Amino acid sequence: MMIYKIFRADEWAAFEAAGETAGAPVDLADGYIHFSTATQAAETAAKHFAGETGLVLLALDADALGDALKWEPSRGGALFPHLYRTLKLSEIVWQTDLPLASEGHVFPEDME
Repeated sequence: MMIYKIFRADEWAAFEAAGETAGAPVDLADGYIHFSTATQAAETAAKHFAGETGLVLLALDADALGDALKWEPSRGGALFPHLYRTLKLSEIVWQTDLPLASEGHVFPEDME
């Protein structure tokens, strides 16, 4: 199963430069890296990144992240994937820009 992470351009640049990340400021504050499933990603973008440009969408294989990935209840009781360790650049399956259109962010059609 693929899971997804949205980063701002500066966060993505820092991740690329370092080769690993403990996440965005919200992740550092919460003590884990927040991810979304394909069905949760658009709501995450609307709630936490509304109107923002310069975003990058990362896709990761949930199974490859091992036991440090926990599924925990969040919004409305839905289970969200949370990673309790640093994320390595080598763990990214693919990444793409997440453009903003008038109706919101435009996600790839083939997200699973």
